[in-house]
Amino acid sequence: MKLTQILDGATARIHVAGNLEYGHSAALVDAVAAVLRPGVQAVRLDLTDLAFCDSVGLSALLKVHRLTASAGARLHLDNRPTHLDRVLELTGLLEYLTAATPEQSEIG
Repeated sequence: MKLTQILDGATARIHVAGNLEYGHSAALVDAVAAVLRPGVQAVRLDLTDLAFCDSVGLSALLKVHRLTASAGARLHLDNRPTHLDRVLELTGLLEYLTAATPEQSEIG
């Protein structure tokens, strides 16, 4: 997996390319944690080049959501591939991870 980070004022953008799976997922969580500085209001994950996402990758997306919500930032999953939307829909995570504000949805 390859991650490219851009911090643009109040928005942090991370381009994710390759597989979000066991062995690579921690890098995404670490990258998001690194860009969550004071003043960052949004984290945008560009998933255009995401090739695959397994259950550990889903777990990483949940961790990223928790990190951004606790920092008061909004998580955006931009350019989601169809295969990711399908997995998110089947697991009941699509609405949770794409809700309008972090406070709108809380997972146990």
